[in-house]
Amino acid sequence: MRRNRNAKIVATLGPASSSPETIRQLFLAGVDVFRLNFSHGTHADHAARVETIRAVEREFGRPIAILIDLQGPKLRIGTFADGPIVLAKGAQFRLDLDMVAGDQRRVSLPHPEIFAALEADTTLLLDDGKIQLRVKSFGPDFAETEVIAGGKLSERKGVNVPGAILPISPLTAKDRRDLDFGLSLGADWVALSFVQRADDIDEARALVRGRAAIMAKIEKPAAIVELDAIVQRADGLMVARGDLGVELPPEQVPTLQRTILHACRREGRPVVVATQMLESMITTPVPTRAETADVAAAIYEGADAVMLSAESASGQFPVEAVSMMDRIICQIEKDPHYRGLIDNHHFEPKPTSADAICVLLRNAAHIVGAKATITYTFSGSSSLRAARERPEAPILSLTPSVTTARRLAIVWGAHSVRATEAVDEKTMTDLACKAAIREGFAQPGDNVVIAAGVPFGVSGTTNLLRIAKVWPTTTPD
Repeated sequence: MRRNRNAKIVATLGPASSSPETIRQLFLAGVDVFRLNFSHGTHADHAARVETIRAVEREFGRPIAILIDLQGPKLRIGTFADGPIVLAKGAQFRLDLDMVAGDQRRVSLPHPEIFAALEADTTLLLDDGKIQLRVKSFGPDFAETEVIAGGKLSERKGVNVPGAILPISPLTAKDRRDLDFGLSLGADWVALSFVQRADDIDEARALVRGRAAIMAKIEKPAAIVELDAIVQRADGLMVARGDLGVELPPEQVPTLQRTILHACRREGRPVVVATQMLESMITTPVPTRAETADVAAAIYEGADAVMLSAESASGQFPVEAVSMMDRIICQIEKDPHYRGLIDNHHFEPKPTSADAICVLLRNAAHIVGAKATITYTFSGSSSLRAARERPEAPILSLTPSVTTARRLAIVWGAHSVRATEAVDEKTMTDLACKAAIREGFAQPGDNVVIAAGVPFGVSGTTNLLRIAKVWPTTTPD
């Protein structure tokens, strides 16, 4: 089950895509990573989906990653006594901790942490930014505001505080329960919502305890301020453009997307571009031309993966959306300009043996016309460093660890395969050449370039480069 592309596809499962047959069709259409959104569905729903995913994995013998996405804190206003209200521009409106139902003049905001973070002239956004309020005065339990952009306001709508760092954890009590359950199911990645600081990653890592990789969702302006530190501490990032576009002017989002992608490329962290990529395919069988260009832009920038949300979770055409995403990626990666753009975004290697080996891996593969760059890895670090270089030849990643194989399913160019544990260089080379033939990357007589770490089985020791010819005597097991 080799994909003929480098960028990966993440698809969200939901009511429209939870049957075993649909999940199987989604995989065949091109899904590499399945996302379980814990903002919706029951634990029983998610457990059934995981069981089906693992059955598909066994059927096709290709590692599939499971990403659980935690809901994070949801900040909402309270209720109104007589239904929705209409706020006029210039009107005065009060937010407070009083749980009495609201009216035209006030409504409860049961989040003292918001009041604690306010400053004069702070902007508050309600209902995904449709309502904008400016704080005129405030205290520990209230805020008097002026309506800057008005309109209809219903109860329990969300509240955003752009630019403010709120003194709350990204993990609610619900998130902690969901995290424990998701890890018990064997989740490979955990997407952490509401990340504001690099310390938020440390809090999550202490709970995960190595059982999954951590993906920081960049959806708050505060996270942009600490972007470099977050990239260093997280295992991967997600550009959550929907929420980011609520708290920031929409025209800033494309620039920030590019900034985040480049920061992740520099450090060799996988990065996913998400939200509204093929939004119109929720209700129509084909996307708009603007949406296809949006997906293309992420691929040209070197994103590791692009993600479908409602398109695959609740849309009318989930399989068609994945198939369309697959076709867009394949078309862009065939464009002669694609390789030029990818090569122009190279970063200086760090003074480590791993970076030195993986730079040589890329260059050697180009010089000898290798059909594959092969990494033999236990922790996945060799494959991650190889992917950072974006080699021309596909990356065949061999690992004895099923956990590592699954986590690498989200990484650009990495075709991950489980392999028996190597005890010496000769065994490793033989395993690599056999896998290259078996997986359809090479034929007898072709060159391959192999990177690994010695001693074998020790994480983070990439220090070996080998150019090998696949001889006719090398046959699949």
